[in-house]
Amino acid sequence: MSGTGTNAEHDPLQTAVWRLRSRGCWTDAAALLASRAGAAAALQRAALLVERCLFTGDGWGEAEDVLRTAEALAENDDDRGAAACERGQLAYASTVLGVRDRADEARTALGRAAALLAPNAPGRPLLDFRRGLIAEHIADSPQSAKAAYRRAHAGATAHSDPLLLSFTWRHLAGLALRDGELAEARHGFTESLRIREELGYLVGTAPALAALAEAEPEPEATRLRAEAARLFRLLGGVPSWLAQHLQPPAAAV
Repeated sequence: MSGTGTNAEHDPLQTAVWRLRSRGCWTDAAALLASRAGAAAALQRAALLVERCLFTGDGWGEAEDVLRTAEALAENDDDRGAAACERGQLAYASTVLGVRDRADEARTALGRAAALLAPNAPGRPLLDFRRGLIAEHIADSPQSAKAAYRRAHAGATAHSDPLLLSFTWRHLAGLALRDGELAEARHGFTESLRIREELGYLVGTAPALAALAEAEPEPEATRLRAEAARLFRLLGGVPSWLAQHLQPPAAAV
C-alpha cells in the first residue's frame, strides 16, 4: 500500500483512514472500511493490516483472514494482481522479521502479481518496489534491487505517488550508502524525510530520521537519532524494528 489517498479531500472516509494510518493506527483505519463492500475496500483493508504486520511484527492471523477475503472478492486482473502483491508483502514481512521463512511464497506471489498487472497499471510501481525489497533483503542482490527501485521510482513519479517516492528515495539512498556514496545517500534520505514530513506520515518519519543519521556527521547524526527516538516513543515503539537503529554506531577499537 502506498498512496495517501490523493482524492481524500473528496472522500471524508479516506481522509480519516489516512490520518489513522499515518499515526500507526492500522486496526482502527481498517475498521472504518468494514462497512464498505466490494473488492477495492477489501484490498485496502488487507493492505493496512499487512502494513501493520511489517511495522509491529503482530497481527498475522487477522491480516491473513482479510487478505483471503480480498482474494475471493477480486473481480479482474488488477484486483487479483493487487491481492497477490499484498500476499507477497505479507510473506516478505514474515521472512525478514524472523517470524517464519516464507521467502518462496513471497517470490511466487510477486511473480503472479507481475503476470497479472499490466506494465502501466497503477499498482505496478508498488510491485516493482516490493520486488526490490526481495532482491535486497532476501536474495542479497543489490544490483537487482537498485534496478527494481529505479523502476518503482519512475513509476511513482509518473503516477504522482509521493508516499511511494519516499520509500524509493530511502531505499536507493540505502544502497548508495552501502556503496560509500555519501552525498547521494544524504540526498536520498533527505528527500524521503521531506516527503514524509510534508505528508504527515508520522509513523514513517522516525525511520527516515534514523536513516538520514547514518549518512550525516556528528553532531547532526546524534540530533537526528534523538528526534527519531522521541517519535518512536511517542508512537509506542512503532516500528518495532527501529529500536536497534537508534543507538549510535559502536566506536572502533
